[in-house]
Amino acid sequence: MSHQTRVNSERLLMRLDDFAAIGATPAGGVNRQALSVKDREARRLLVELALARGFQVFQDPIANLFIRRDGTRGDLPPFLIGSHLDSQPTGGRFDGALGTLAAFEVLESLEDAGIETDAPLELVAWTNEEGSHFSPGCMGSMAFSLKEIPNEWGDLLGSNGERFSEELQATLEALPQVQMRPLGFPIAGYLELHIEQGPSLERENIPIGIVYGIQGTRWLEVTITGQASHAGTTALSFRRDPMTAAVAALKTLFDTVMPQDEEARFTIGRFAVEPGSVNAIPGSVTFTVDLRHPDTESLNQLEALIVKTCAEAATSAGCKAQSRRLFDMPPAAFPEELLACLDRAAEGQALTTKRMLSGAFHDALFVNRIAPAAMIFVPCRDGLSHNEAEYVEPAHSIAGAQMLLASTLEALASFGRKSG
Repeated sequence: MSHQTRVNSERLLMRLDDFAAIGATPAGGVNRQALSVKDREARRLLVELALARGFQVFQDPIANLFIRRDGTRGDLPPFLIGSHLDSQPTGGRFDGALGTLAAFEVLESLEDAGIETDAPLELVAWTNEEGSHFSPGCMGSMAFSLKEIPNEWGDLLGSNGERFSEELQATLEALPQVQMRPLGFPIAGYLELHIEQGPSLERENIPIGIVYGIQGTRWLEVTITGQASHAGTTALSFRRDPMTAAVAALKTLFDTVMPQDEEARFTIGRFAVEPGSVNAIPGSVTFTVDLRHPDTESLNQLEALIVKTCAEAATSAGCKAQSRRLFDMPPAAFPEELLACLDRAAEGQALTTKRMLSGAFHDALFVNRIAPAAMIFVPCRDGLSHNEAEYVEPAHSIAGAQMLLASTLEALASFGRKSG
């Protein structure tokens, strides 16, 4: 069935243009941050398109938006496809939007072809995947997997001082015609199409990436404390300089973590020196570590290495080091049964594929905790994302949507007959 059903390429590309106009920036990108006025405008347009096609539309208490195409078995849990509509402040027009609009094109193409499915099929547009306006990111999928909104989110303030609870309520109220449904209802599975946000597919001239998992992420904060003193009068033997310790520790870590493990990612994103005077030896140095790896035990070992290395460097410099974990996102491995559906779909479409690990986390990571999930990647020019110059060739957008359609039909055949 999948090889006979085609997406409407012209319609998909038109939709991408229409949504790129909402929050368009002068440099050709998009500023459509989560729960903003422009985010609500994009959600409203999607709802209008869905209702015009006769689909049912719902939202839940975290403002995840669902568009439902009924199946012949209403008692079966729906299979979900989708992504997100929010963007970075200077984001691109494809990150999130391509996956969401391709999912809508799947619904429309099935409707056009008159294809019935046993299980209902639903598009989902998750709330606040990016985390740029309100942090953390992936709020919608996280709350969906938890079946509740964490209490601490209610007092969050946005990048411009807005209160999360108020902006969420305004977003919900902006769609009075949409029915409310509970948070975290049973689903059969989830597929997400996304741009790669890296250069490998483009460099290897491969149109489709089949994502088998998402690497784990840990953020650490390290503070090395010494003694502030005069830059001109303090001799070397009297110095307790935390900068000396920080530089020594980071040199060791940069030389070992990634060079000795090609799957590891090690990044220092913030670096602060106190008191920050040009003519004073610092009293303290604080920096953050972004550590990523697809294996939990390897993350544990690398975190221990970082703590040990910083402590030893601090001791050598007459200082003290203190490390604390800021964030811990376990890795996700997508189920082979669903990945096999993607393999069969690609074969049926004669699409060349590559099995890939995602270096960034996505909504699929959280959905995978409660139901089978997987992802499809398409190339983006120069691997550039979270940037107004982000670009996906029209042929790759179309191939990704066609792959999503074929994969959805394969997944519905495998997962859509299982009752909740």
